[in-house]
Amino acid sequence: MPGKKSLFALLVLFVLIPSFLFPQIYSENYKQQQNDVMPYPRNMVINRGLPFEVNNEFSATSAIGASKKLTLAINDFSEKISRKTGIVINEENKFNSKSAGLLVYAENESPAGIITDESYTVEVTQYRIILKAKTDIGALRGLQTILQLVQFANGKYYIPACRISDTPRFPWRGLMMDVSRHFMPVEVIKRNIDGMAAVKLNVLHLHLADNQGFRVECKTFPKLHGLGSDGNYLTQEQIKDIIKYANDRGIRVVPEFDIPGHSTAWFVGYPEYASAPGPYEIERHFGVFDPCFDPTKESTYEFFDKFFGEMSALFNDEYIHIGGDENEGKQWDANADIQAFMKKNGFASNHELQAYFNKRIQKILEKYGKKMIGWDEIFSENLPKDIVIHSWRGKESMVKAAQLGYASILSSGYYIDLCQSVFDHYFNDPLPSDIYLTSEEKKFIYGGEATMWAELVNPDNVDSRIWPRAAAIAEVLWSGIKSFSEDSLENKFILYRRFDNASKFLNEIGVKHQSNRKLLLAKITDKPELLENILKVWEPLKYYNRHKYTKYSQSTPLNRAVDIAVPDAPLSFEFSYLVGRIITDKAEKEEIESGIKTIKELEKTCGEYLREKQNGNIEEIEILAEKTKSLCSVINGLLYCLQNKTRYGEESVNFDYYRQPTAELELTLVNPAEELYKFIERRGHIK
Repeated sequence: MPGKKSLFALLVLFVLIPSFLFPQIYSENYKQQQNDVMPYPRNMVINRGLPFEVNNEFSATSAIGASKKLTLAINDFSEKISRKTGIVINEENKFNSKSAGLLVYAENESPAGIITDESYTVEVTQYRIILKAKTDIGALRGLQTILQLVQFANGKYYIPACRISDTPRFPWRGLMMDVSRHFMPVEVIKRNIDGMAAVKLNVLHLHLADNQGFRVECKTFPKLHGLGSDGNYLTQEQIKDIIKYANDRGIRVVPEFDIPGHSTAWFVGYPEYASAPGPYEIERHFGVFDPCFDPTKESTYEFFDKFFGEMSALFNDEYIHIGGDENEGKQWDANADIQAFMKKNGFASNHELQAYFNKRIQKILEKYGKKMIGWDEIFSENLPKDIVIHSWRGKESMVKAAQLGYASILSSGYYIDLCQSVFDHYFNDPLPSDIYLTSEEKKFIYGGEATMWAELVNPDNVDSRIWPRAAAIAEVLWSGIKSFSEDSLENKFILYRRFDNASKFLNEIGVKHQSNRKLLLAKITDKPELLENILKVWEPLKYYNRHKYTKYSQSTPLNRAVDIAVPDAPLSFEFSYLVGRIITDKAEKEEIESGIKTIKELEKTCGEYLREKQNGNIEEIEILAEKTKSLCSVINGLLYCLQNKTRYGEESVNFDYYRQPTAELELTLVNPAEELYKFIERRGHIK
């Protein structure tokens, strides 16, 4: 009979070991975890009572007269339950509050706004689910939580008995989508709004104008979209449709028109407002360019008065984003009239001239009932206190702004286009415990935004760059990292599995981060399932390193392996976890055996891919397969040596060779493999 200590160790093993080791045991244990929901509720208690069974008698309804928004949400909830379970919702009970399984109480109808009450409570018993909220938007948030709680076991769908009291940590929880560099049509935006609603993000920030395109119809100045978009733009009717779609899901839409820089596309049709004479063309490549509005001409502000007058009527949110970033001022420096204006007005720097420009723009926005938000370069103590500073270069400007009484939001550390690990984002907090702010100053930190810049994404792969990592950011902004704050090996594993669970949920509701990848795989190889497995250990190069190898433009096809691979390669993470357990002497014999089996299967997959005749551009994929196969052979040798306590061999392994980028990808098995090698070496099993 094993002792208590051994039983505890066995329990920990079953709960924590990766899915490739004991998939059935892992799956059944994980379904029992109360942390399936993402974002994790602020307060949640799983009760010991019997769960609520979801069967063909189930229906959901509002206890009192529901708003159109809430009625739509309840109908959508019912459809998703039916799609998830295959159970036909009972229509007879749908409008009967006495027999409905889910009863929703929402006290008030509320527009999506910065001060909207999004709190809610949920109580689940064997007999009924009660959802209560101060506003219909709060009820929407609660419905998403309940939907994630639906589980399957013993041939039945159920929701565990529980009590939840939930409210957001920050009022501004956003996703920025760049539709300028690569245009994103309405259907792409809408399905990502669905993803946002699922994880309780509440601000869609649309980056609508940049050097590469002006993407919204402007009736006052029709050459903006007519000449500056290649015909790819959102009509005003489409914008209204997007806003309604988002607002119905409790999500605000904040437009961004980047000025005075990042503005080449504006000048294709209206060069007279630039700081240097034209003609101008849409910029096809990516980077920081010189074209910039002339801030010294009164005609510039007359133009913006008319432009923002029209856009203020089109977009119903109280904020308009003016960008304001990365203006290097080269056109200003070269323009004699602008230099004379600066001297006359006592402006000692381009920053002071831009502050003057921002002040004039702010007054125009104020005239139309709008508040200004901009990237941290716009920060100036001369601006009114109702503006918002959007911090992208670091937390310093955010902290300084808060100390001076200005609201700010954080995007530094949330650039999901950079293909960083989900853990980099998750352990990045707008309000860490050691931040140097008073309790009053902390109130000026409104939240944050994940930013999806579109240099290297298009409608086919943008979902896979946003999700599921944006769900991790959503949790930080909704409830904080809570009990998962310790950056430990075991906690990272728990978090990784929660992100994986969120990914499956997002797939269920129609986000195409998984399905579109499969379509892209099928386009570039005759054996998509083999390549998919190989890419489980490869990740796109992080930050902006891909640009070192390819000069990307709008016309560059984004259909290579690097465009299909995702951050946080799943098999690499699981192997890294296994190695972590090995070097801390926690790994059991069964784990090591299963690890050997998994790596051997990957090695076999690579061999099979190399033997098959493929169509299309496969040269770089063959190199990936060869490199993966070779490293798998090394790893299997190391694991065999560890398992059998034999010597690995006399030759050292050149891990730097495997670490070198290939086809703009990195083989992420390398680091844990090298850790394993050094561990075995320390034990004297490598000469």
